[in-house]
Amino acid sequence: MPNPALDDEDSLPAPAPFWHRLNTFFGLPLQGTPLLYALALAASSLLVLPLGAVIGLPLAIVVVVLGLLLAVSRYGFKVMALGARGIFRAADYPHRMEEDVTALPWKLFLVLLAQGFAAGLVQRLFGEGMGLLATGVVSLVMPATVMVILLTGSGMAALNPARLWDTMTVVGWPYLLLFFFLYLLNGGMGFGAVFVVTKIGRTIAIPLLSFVVIYFSWVMFALLGYVIYQHHRAFGIDLLPGGEADEGRPQLTPEQQAQRAADKEVAGLVAAGDVPAALALAYEAQRIDPYSLPAQRRYHRVLLLADDKTPTLLDHGRRFIEQLVQQSQVSEALRVYQACRGKDEAFMPEGSASTFALARHAWQGGDAKEALRLLNGFDKRFRGDPLIPQVYELAARALVQGLGKPKMALPILQQLERKYPESEAAREVRWMLREVVDEGQAGAAPAQA
Repeated sequence: MPNPALDDEDSLPAPAPFWHRLNTFFGLPLQGTPLLYALALAASSLLVLPLGAVIGLPLAIVVVVLGLLLAVSRYGFKVMALGARGIFRAADYPHRMEEDVTALPWKLFLVLLAQGFAAGLVQRLFGEGMGLLATGVVSLVMPATVMVILLTGSGMAALNPARLWDTMTVVGWPYLLLFFFLYLLNGGMGFGAVFVVTKIGRTIAIPLLSFVVIYFSWVMFALLGYVIYQHHRAFGIDLLPGGEADEGRPQLTPEQQAQRAADKEVAGLVAAGDVPAALALAYEAQRIDPYSLPAQRRYHRVLLLADDKTPTLLDHGRRFIEQLVQQSQVSEALRVYQACRGKDEAFMPEGSASTFALARHAWQGGDAKEALRLLNGFDKRFRGDPLIPQVYELAARALVQGLGKPKMALPILQQLERKYPESEAAREVRWMLREVVDEGQAGAAPAQA
């Protein structure tokens, strides 16, 4: 039996730690396109003066500041998304991105509001000391919050403590160093702003102050993008051709070079509108080397472009999901599942382990409904499977903690009590539903009397 093919990076050394690449982050806003865009945005801040004459200075400041923050954060998320995929030079940025970062600034804004409200509520209920502690926790998880929003596109996932903790543990102890660097950058932005306001005239100060904020913001986004890039395999992120992995690192093996060449050939056929030829080429590559994730990934992507290949897409998707889960690429497996379900609502993974892995990953990402959709009917599809108690527990957790519907989880507890009364899952679900169970017993007592 042939050995599974390695992905393009398996033989390459790990990226350098982010503290060895600080010049990369500080230099990015000064590259050609980002610098011109930053100067244009900074100059646009002068609109506050003529606009203030029309609608009043306070309202003009609010309008201009919100517009600038939106534009700055959108480009910052673009810098972060491309950095996560190994692209750190603006000259290498693609004309079009796979990710749509348009809504991410709004989601970040809502998450910040929710976290600030939670910290304020803690202070109101438990006193100033606990309020300061809550504010410190919110500050500490801020880098992870921004990273989760980019990785999942979900504001709810960024409010999930389990997902934030998972992100922090992937980065490991350097997360504290990352937090420290971001704290210093934020302080540097504040120092620069104070210097501009106190030392320079108002008309010149407005665009200069804007440029300081833009510069430091993009440096921070670039730093966060590089940290994701450092751990892109753990996060399920694919690198883009022409990025960091292509330069200053060992030469690719002949097999890896062949994969790169095949990617470019298929992409060229798709760009030319010849999807059938691209599909035939991608199919043959994965048929010859069924263990190659790059070949399977390429075939999946081309199948998504073919309008008349839905049955083939779904059949391949089931096998591809199994392969991805076996190689711990659960984030990508969940994306494949969602792409297939977009073609057929009834699509489900093939194996019990992969189904549970996807459901657990969806739950950790804050998507309780997706987790429940995957778990629905699990015990009937996989009768007697040893994962069933854990499936029941996860479904109960999604209903109780995700959707706030504990009464709907009572039948799950009944199944656990009947089939697996001594299991850890039964004990966990009993604890989760203790208030509902106690309430039911209290209501039943008068009737029995």
